[in-house]
Amino acid sequence: MPSASQRGTRVAHACTVLRSLLVTAIVYFMLASAVRADAPTDPSGQMQQGLQAFQRGHFAQAVQSWRHAVNQYTAMHQSAAQCNALTHLAQAYQALGHYKRAQVSLQRAHALALQANDRTQLAVILGSLCNIYVAIGPPENAEKPLQSAEQCFRYTSSLAVELGQVALAATLSNNLGNWWISQAQPRAALATYLESAQLAQQASRPDLAARARINAAVAATQTGQYAQAEALLDAAQTQMDDIPLNHQKAEDLNKMGIAYHDLCQQVYLCRDELIVHASDALTKAANIAQRLDDARTLSYAWGYLGHVYETQHHYAEALLLTRRAMTAAQGVHAPESLYRWQWQAGRLLNAQGDVEAAVTIYRHAIATLHGIRQELSHSYGQSPTTFRHATGRLYFEFVDLLLQASGMQDAHHKTAYLREARDTVELFKAAELRDYFRDECVDAAQANPTPLDQFTHTAIIIYPIILPDRLELLVSLPHGLQRYTVAVPSQRLERVVRSFRVSLQGGRVQRYMRHAQRLYDWLVKPLEADLARTEIKTLVFVPDGALRLIPLAALHDGEQFIIHRYALAITPALALTDPKPLQSRNLQVLTMGLTEAVQGFAPLPHVSEEVATIQKLYDGTQLLNENFLVDRIEHALQTGDFGIVHIASHSKFASDVDQSFILTFDDKLTMDRLETFIGRLRYRETPLELLTLSACETALGDDQAALGLAGIAIKAGARSALATLWQVADDATSVLIQEFYRQLQQQSISRAQALQQAQLKLLADSRYQSPFFWSPFLLINNWF
Repeated sequence: MPSASQRGTRVAHACTVLRSLLVTAIVYFMLASAVRADAPTDPSGQMQQGLQAFQRGHFAQAVQSWRHAVNQYTAMHQSAAQCNALTHLAQAYQALGHYKRAQVSLQRAHALALQANDRTQLAVILGSLCNIYVAIGPPENAEKPLQSAEQCFRYTSSLAVELGQVALAATLSNNLGNWWISQAQPRAALATYLESAQLAQQASRPDLAARARINAAVAATQTGQYAQAEALLDAAQTQMDDIPLNHQKAEDLNKMGIAYHDLCQQVYLCRDELIVHASDALTKAANIAQRLDDARTLSYAWGYLGHVYETQHHYAEALLLTRRAMTAAQGVHAPESLYRWQWQAGRLLNAQGDVEAAVTIYRHAIATLHGIRQELSHSYGQSPTTFRHATGRLYFEFVDLLLQASGMQDAHHKTAYLREARDTVELFKAAELRDYFRDECVDAAQANPTPLDQFTHTAIIIYPIILPDRLELLVSLPHGLQRYTVAVPSQRLERVVRSFRVSLQGGRVQRYMRHAQRLYDWLVKPLEADLARTEIKTLVFVPDGALRLIPLAALHDGEQFIIHRYALAITPALALTDPKPLQSRNLQVLTMGLTEAVQGFAPLPHVSEEVATIQKLYDGTQLLNENFLVDRIEHALQTGDFGIVHIASHSKFASDVDQSFILTFDDKLTMDRLETFIGRLRYRETPLELLTLSACETALGDDQAALGLAGIAIKAGARSALATLWQVADDATSVLIQEFYRQLQQQSISRAQALQQAQLKLLADSRYQSPFFWSPFLLINNWF
């Protein structure tokens, strides 16, 4: 029977292998199964067949044909034709969402075009590579002009103009506009789209001009220029009549319909003609898609048309169209659209009062969403949004539905609904972490098979669920799962949370105390009676949204801080918590840090005292100042047997994981590099017990950055982490950290209790009574 750590190792290895091989297997199977007996044997015939499939929206068939053409041209040593076939193949891969495969094809084509000195083909290839860079970024070895998507588009656009390729320049300008939209720069996008439309007119390409005007209308709507947006859509609508029937025209009509509808949602007293224009464009898109046998585009046309009917409260017609969209998406195995229409059907069924059917279809939508590969989640040409406000809404709508349905059930079924609501929150938390860290396997090694209810023997587990009209608390108590409803809208809750964070860092008692008591009334007071009936003295919060920004230890009941009564911990997801106490108090510690000012960051003089105390309490290795180098960190972790890694240095967590880092003497250690170094410890019999970051900071008001902090233990492969929401005075940090490690040596005390005692020691010191000093220290994940 393998041990738990061995099982975790196998899971991590399996996930890594699957991540690299699964898509290859699927694509090859898809290609092999699609081979037709009457497929042309000459490469030019394969190219034509691929083009016909692509124009019908049959992208997998296009991949098959163009791959055959690439192989044949390669065998025939026809490099120019091979280059052209590779460029087309990349288009099909990108349409399927396989961006990395598209990038590989384009890089091969780029090498061939360079060899032939074909500047026109180079411009085409580089233009396609620019689109890939928007989704996944340029490779490390990219040429200087291609180091960012913007530079890439500008460079290739200039090259196209120089070569007299006006139509290509128009396409590149349109794609640059898409990039501006993805960077939340709609004004820059609008100007670029208008430039694209002008170039397309010069090139006598009404299809490109119409597409650019539709996109410009989207940008104009985002900037509040509604009259200009409508004029642009009307002009594009007129041009559509001159464009032949193909897949791209159907897609552009879909986008036009959405743009008309979105414009209607922005304009006060939406006019009927805007809805008519939206419906007309989507109906035309559906008709074209049907004629082309393009089920994928047809799915979007029917689904979006169903959404138009939904917003007009024509639920029966909307549901009929949505079910058609679901059938079309299932027919071409398009989960990236299927989950949308399942979600939409769930909303419609709920609006019609069919709660049981709505619950069932919501379940299907979440299952479909979980089956989508990470690279299908890229939103090229769309405004950026957080995971929570995009697909995350699906989870919370379902949780809301389950909670409402639980109130209509008997005791047995009520408990089942509440458990499903809690499990859905857990699914969301894991998915949110994967999205933030951009790592499909970030949680694989720590996925916990222990039933969630087993945790209630050591702690009270509190799930605050922020819904638009209220706050719900799902609380796992020793006698079962309980629900508490607090009538506070999400906007008010988030205002108070953010004000609390600001006032804590400002240090004004009268300001933070008011917010501390109000948040206590919302988050803890509703369950006081149940808490009083149990002897458990540890509260574990699974914080959501803005609640990740605040130290819950600073909540106040009007007489004392909550930390006087309870030890506290947080976890990003309980299913990712490894529920094991410290096996030994005689752990080896790798202690690292900076006392000196480096790379523009202030010195931390008290770190030397902090490090010295840890060295007295535990055996281990020390890397300080000029010894705190990236290569030495890697070597120490490879050769040592450490149960605790303590880092006393500046650390920052940002909304973009790539901008999060730990400062070393010679570099900045990113989260990916930290995972690489520390993650190796997962494969030992005893993984890393504790990672401590004693001087870290999250951006004020940035709950995405706080998500990164909350997930640091999981990302690094540690059972728990101790970190701070903001950087505390160096002397106060040193006192708290030293006391925490002293307490941790006691066999009878848990990690959460050790932190509680350390915080109470600071609170009892007149110099550090303000929660600014002691409250931002968070114990993350395993509290045992």
